[in-house]
Amino acid sequence: MDAISVDNLRKTYDNKKYAVDDISFSVKSGEIYGLLGKNGAGKSTTIKILSTLIKKTSGNVKVLGLDINNSMDIRKRIGVVQQDLSFDLTSVERNFKIYGLLWNVKKELLKSRMEELMELFDLNKVRKNNIMDLSGGQKKRVQVAREFLHDMDLLFLDEPTVGMDPIVRRKLLDYIKMRAKNGLTVLFTTHIMEEADYLCDRIGIINSGKMIIEGNSSYLKENFGGYKTLKLDLNKDIDDLTKNELISMNVNLKNENNKLLITAKNIDNIIPEIIKTVEKHGYNIIKLNMDQSSLEDVFFEVVN
Repeated sequence: MDAISVDNLRKTYDNKKYAVDDISFSVKSGEIYGLLGKNGAGKSTTIKILSTLIKKTSGNVKVLGLDINNSMDIRKRIGVVQQDLSFDLTSVERNFKIYGLLWNVKKELLKSRMEELMELFDLNKVRKNNIMDLSGGQKKRVQVAREFLHDMDLLFLDEPTVGMDPIVRRKLLDYIKMRAKNGLTVLFTTHIMEEADYLCDRIGIINSGKMIIEGNSSYLKENFGGYKTLKLDLNKDIDDLTKNELISMNVNLKNENNKLLITAKNIDNIIPEIIKTVEKHGYNIIKLNMDQSSLEDVFFEVVN
């Protein structure tokens, strides 16, 4: 069963412009799905609808097999970390305890989970500090960590790593992976493309409220990655005749100290022709490698 099923979802706040404009996608149970896009693309609005915080304008949406209108039944089974911070104005430890009590987590279980999360998110040193005395990154850690206190089937994470240092960020991503292996479904948004590449099973990129492309990271990079650079180490610099023949293949060329850099869109399709041309003119290829497209390349290619 899909944990999330979205068909032709639309949302307008003013009956003029759609913040979410007829998007459709699904998220499988136990999957980590990345929803990427520029600021204002519609990511947060989509998450607010799926987590029953705001109403949709139109479309069919099911969460955990339930119609989105069954908001109370859905809320009992999900976790949500929004961009905006929200805390009780007390100590870090007290925030954990209050949040656990709100979710009716049993006392002994709450204690063990709190200790585990304090350690994981490096919060032990500040556990007695008032939440308002923490740095922005520390506050974010508290906000994310406490969400794991309660049991849930589906977790919405809207830019959860903002302000976190690289070590804590990687710990969080690895922890999310572990929880997903144990059955948790995650919908994840971020502006850090490396995070999405590392974490997500599938990725959807939206722009101006519309779904542009969707697939796993390898598929997106292979099909929408834009320009790639082929690097050839040769036994000598190429002459003008060879250079002109290569340029006629609609590539950009850079030749320096016996190293030939050839950049083109969809260069994979012409690699055999490039090698044939170089060898035909008497050059030996000592080494060949390719700069692969990154997820950031894909993002710029489809959103700009």
